[in-house]
Amino acid sequence: MKITSLDPSRSRPVEEAGFGALETERGNLPLESLDVDARLSGLVAGVEVAQGFRNPFDVTLEATYVFPLPDRAAVTAFRMEAADRVIEGVLKERGQARADYDQAMAEGRRAAIAEEERPDVFTIRVGNLAPGERVSVRLTLSQPLPYEDGAATFRFPLVVAPRYIPGAPLDGPQAGAGTVPDTDATPDASRITPPVLLPGFPNPVRLSLTATVDPAGLDLREVASSLHVVEQEGGTVSLRPGERLDRDFVLRLAFDASTALQLDGEGTFALTVMPPDVPETRLPRDVVLLLDRSGSMGGWKMVAARRAAARIVDTLTSADRFAVLAFDSVVEPAFDGLREASDRERFRAVEHLARLEARGGTELLEPLRQAVGLLGESGRERVVVLVTDGQVGNEDQILEQVGRALSAMRVHVVGIDRAVNAGFLGRLAGLGAGRCELVESEDRLDAAMEQIHRRIGAPLVTDLSLDGLDTEEVTHLGSLFPGVPLQVFGRYRAAGPVTVRGVAAGAPWEQVVEPMVTGHSALKALWTRARLRELEDRYAMGEHALEARIVELSLAGGVLCRFTAYVAVDTRVSADGAPEHHVIQPVELPSGWEPPVAAAPMMMMAAPAAAPRASFLESAQPQFQAAAGPPRGFAKRMPAPAPGRGVDQDREQGREQLAAELARLRAVPAADPAYLADLGSRLAALATYLRGHGLADELVTELAELAEALERAERPGADVAGLRQRAIDVLTALTGEPGGSEAGKPRRPFWKRG
Repeated sequence: MKITSLDPSRSRPVEEAGFGALETERGNLPLESLDVDARLSGLVAGVEVAQGFRNPFDVTLEATYVFPLPDRAAVTAFRMEAADRVIEGVLKERGQARADYDQAMAEGRRAAIAEEERPDVFTIRVGNLAPGERVSVRLTLSQPLPYEDGAATFRFPLVVAPRYIPGAPLDGPQAGAGTVPDTDATPDASRITPPVLLPGFPNPVRLSLTATVDPAGLDLREVASSLHVVEQEGGTVSLRPGERLDRDFVLRLAFDASTALQLDGEGTFALTVMPPDVPETRLPRDVVLLLDRSGSMGGWKMVAARRAAARIVDTLTSADRFAVLAFDSVVEPAFDGLREASDRERFRAVEHLARLEARGGTELLEPLRQAVGLLGESGRERVVVLVTDGQVGNEDQILEQVGRALSAMRVHVVGIDRAVNAGFLGRLAGLGAGRCELVESEDRLDAAMEQIHRRIGAPLVTDLSLDGLDTEEVTHLGSLFPGVPLQVFGRYRAAGPVTVRGVAAGAPWEQVVEPMVTGHSALKALWTRARLRELEDRYAMGEHALEARIVELSLAGGVLCRFTAYVAVDTRVSADGAPEHHVIQPVELPSGWEPPVAAAPMMMMAAPAAAPRASFLESAQPQFQAAAGPPRGFAKRMPAPAPGRGVDQDREQGREQLAAELARLRAVPAADPAYLADLGSRLAALATYLRGHGLADELVTELAELAEALERAERPGADVAGLRQRAIDVLTALTGEPGGSEAGKPRRPFWKRG
C-alpha cells in the first residue's frame, strides 16, 4: 500500500496510541463507519449492512475492504450512495462485473463492486471517490439462525482473521492487493489477507450494531450476548458505542422451537424437524482426534482446545479404537496407529494433550490425509474430530484432496476463536454429516463441552428421506443429533403433509409434518444460498463442469456467490480517468491473538508446499517477523531448524525468499518509488543476514548492490522504471527462474477474471 507523506503541521502523535499511530484533521484510512441493522424473526434474520467510506486524500481514491459476513447468509442486494446519487447494484457473472467496474474506473465514473472470496469472506472495492467525498455502500442479506439445545444463535463476524497460507509463490500478476503472494496451494491468497493494524492503533471505524428480536409467537425466555456488552430497550439489542471490529458478535435467544414445514407460496419450502426422544445407540467406532497446536491457538484458545480434546477422549469406551494427532507444521501422534480406548491408553492420550503448547503454522491438509489413512475401510463407524480455529487459506485445496474421503466418514469440528473461520469448519462438518460446535470464549467453554460430549456419539436418526412433497431440489438432509433440529431447504412443485422417515435405534422411524404457508420472503434466498454452497463444495472437489449451473442458479435467485459479483456503476463522470491512489483497508488484530513482533521490515514469505518449514529468516531470527503485515501464519511460530543445517540449505531458503519478493514485485502494476525503496531495505537486511552466515558469494554481493540502488528510488531524478526492471532481472537471475521479468501467462481462474 502506498504511504502518503503528511505535513507535520497537519498531524500529531496520539498520546499513548502505540507505535506508528497518527491523527490528522481528516484521518488516514478510508473506512469510516460500519452499521449493522439485524431483524430477527423466529429462526431467520434479515440484515442490512452499511459501510461508510471517505476519501481523506487530495487525489481521487479507490478503497478496498476485505470483510466477513455470516457464512450461511444470502446476499440479495447491493447499492451505492454518493452525494445525491443512489445506484442500485446488478448481479452479474464475476468476470463481466469486473470488466464493467474497470471500464467505469477508466472513464472517471464512480463505481463499487462486491465479490465473495469464501462463504464468509467478501471484498468491496469502491472507486473514483473525489477528495473529501463520502460514499456509502449497502448490502442486504438473509440468514438462518442455527438452533441447538433450546437456543437460537445470531452470529455476525466483524473481522477476517489472518490465515495461514501454505505453498510456493506463484509467478505473474497477483489476484488481489493483500499482504501475502498467491501460492500454488492458495492461488487467491492475496485476496484474503488484508493488512493488520498495529496494536494500540486508535479505533479507526465507528461501529453500530442493533438487533431487533421478534419471537414470532415463540416463548422467548432470555437474550444473551457472550462477547460484547450490549444495551437492551424493548425488543432491540444494541452494541455499546466504541467497540472495535475485532471479534464476532454473538447473540443467543433461548426459546422452544418445534417441528414445522413452511411454504412461501412460490415454490420454496423450509423444513425444521426436532430430534425425537429415542434412546441413543452407539456402535463400535474408530475415532481420530486432530488437535491444532499452531501459533494462532496460543493463550486461552490452547487451554480450551486441550480441555475439549481431553473431554472427547473421555467419551470413548473400550469398544472403540482411537488415535490422537497434534499438528502444526508437522504432525505429532500420541502413539502409533489406532489403539483400543482402554483406561490406560486414554490416560496416555490425555497426558500427551496436556503437554502441548502453541507453535508453528496450520498445515491442516496432511493431518486430514493421515486421519483418512488411519480409518481406512474397517467396517466400523469411522469418525474424525477436528479441534481448531480453522484459520487457513487453502480451503479449496483441502476439499479437493480429502473432501470425498471425508464425506464417507462422520466429521465433527470444534471451532475455538473469537473470530473463528466458521464458514470452512461448517463445510467440513457438513461433508461428513457431523456437527460443528463453536467456542468463542472461556465462559462458553463448559456449556460447549456438554454439547460436544452429547454430539460426539452416533446421531439419533440416520438415513433420512422425505415423502409427500413433490420436490425439485433439496439441500442435504444429514442426520438428527441430540438437541439439534434438522433444517432443510428446497423447491417443490406440489405440497401436502410431509412424512420424514429414517432409522432410529436400528428401527424405522417417521414423523408427519403439516405444511403452513408463510409470507416469509427470505425462504427462496436461503434455499438458493444453501444449494449454491453445496454446488461450490462439489466444484472445489473437482466437479468443474458445475460452474455454469452455479452461475445460472446465482443469477436466477439473485444471490451472490463466488462466480458472480454485484456491481454498481454511476452514469455521471466525476473524475479525470482512473483513481490516482489505491488503499486496502487494514483490519483489526482479532481479540485474543498475540501481536506480531515488530522489528526490521522483513516480510515472512510462504514456504514450499512440498516441504512446509519456516522461511529462512523466520527460523533463524524471529525478530524479523513483519511489522507491515501478516504474510504467512501471522503470530505463529515455526519450529527451529534442525541441527547441522548447512550453507546449501541457507542459500536455498534465501533463493525462496527472493522468489517470493520477485512475485510481489511483478504484481506491482507500475514503477512505484516508495515500494522499490522499501524492497531495497528488505533486500539489504537479507544480504546482511546471509553474509553473517558465511554466504559471501556472488548472490550476497549482487543482492547488496541491488538493495543499495533501490533504496535511492525516492531521490529526485531517480530512474524508477529502470530500477524496477533491474530488480526484476537481478531477482530472476538469482532465483534461477527462466524467461525474464514478464515470463509466463497468468492463470485465469474465476477469481482473476475481468
